[in-house]
Amino acid sequence: MEPLPTPCPADRIPDATGMDAFEAACKAAKEQRVVFIAVEGQGLLWTVKADALTAPQHTITPTVQDAVREAVARLIRAREIRPDSSAGPVDFVLHDVDSEGRARELAAALYGDLEPLSRAVPPTT
Repeated sequence: MEPLPTPCPADRIPDATGMDAFEAACKAAKEQRVVFIAVEGQGLLWTVKADALTAPQHTITPTVQDAVREAVARLIRAREIRPDSSAGPVDFVLHDVDSEGRARELAAALYGDLEPLSRAVPPTT
């Protein structure tokens, strides 16, 4: 598996549906020492998973953590994801995203910088 670019195009996010695919994506992230990011189909809905423990040298800054936490709260309030979705501090799980495309968009937005995140989950005014 090739390392993902930053920012990451949504179509490059790995599909980790099923144990074999999940383990392969996680193993690749560990070997490359990069943040694990993937989408996983669960019936008709999708889950976004990210974990920085696979990248021990990677630091999630307070600015990024706050932006992700705020974005997740907005997604919960908009009922785009389940209320038990989590936002860190080192792993992120967004449950019950309604389509693979939206799950990939959100996963790509979590990977890298804040510009894609602000496009995927615009701040409320």
